[in-house]
Amino acid sequence: MASSSSSGLTFKFHPLVIVNISDHYTRVKSQLNLPPSLTSTSSAATSNNNNNNSNGGENNQQPPPRVYGCVIGVQRGRTVEIFNSFELIYDPSTRSLDRSFLEKKQELYKKVFPHFYVLGWYSTGSDAQESDMHFHKALMDINESPLYVLLNPAINPAQKDLPVTIYESVAAQLTGIHSAIKMLNSRIRVLHQYLVGMQKGDIPCESSLLRQVSSLLRRLPAIESEKFQDDFLMEYNDTLLITYLAMFTNCSSTMNELVDKFNTTYDRHSRRGGRTAFI
Repeated sequence: MASSSSSGLTFKFHPLVIVNISDHYTRVKSQLNLPPSLTSTSSAATSNNNNNNSNGGENNQQPPPRVYGCVIGVQRGRTVEIFNSFELIYDPSTRSLDRSFLEKKQELYKKVFPHFYVLGWYSTGSDAQESDMHFHKALMDINESPLYVLLNPAINPAQKDLPVTIYESVAAQLTGIHSAIKMLNSRIRVLHQYLVGMQKGDIPCESSLLRQVSSLLRRLPAIESEKFQDDFLMEYNDTLLITYLAMFTNCSSTMNELVDKFNTTYDRHSRRGGRTAFI
């Protein structure tokens, strides 16, 4: 399944993730149900509560459980591909995440899938809740802008699409630009260190590499030229002039409103006491 978002990212969602989340939810839900062997032993307590169950049986039903886990995959440019997922131990009541379990799972998946990393997390439910922000922030030390995959386990026969919603962080819209700048900065540092070592004599001089660096530098815009300085100062002065004009316009408008108020006030007094207008 592939879909696009408003941020320009394209998501590819593999079926294995849906199978894992559904299996996780089914197992947790089945574990919460009371086994048949225990129903006979609790018949006495059930008979005492027959009246309460008949009046409010629907209120005694437990809400559907929510399960939590991580989604892993890769991001190539503007395409995010979610390949797999694994479960996590999280207590919503205490908002506590088992960090040791998360680190062990992450290490195991790194050994099997070295190119995969944690893209975000998943949960089940009909809609995102405010309490989900605590879990979301807990994973931001692993991924600065984690994705949130929400699977709705409720059965809706009229729904044709998969009940899966992917939420992006605000920072996710700038992840591509940030990653590109970060990569460019790291490569420039490596190149600078190499050239410094070559200048000091720690690294043997390579003419072919120096020619490539020189060719690369010639492609950069020459921002130290006299023409650039003149154009920059002209644009800067025009911007300042527009700012000053806007400020003078606001001051004139405020002064006109103040004068109108004084004229209105003194005009009322002149009708009563024969005074002339202030301005």
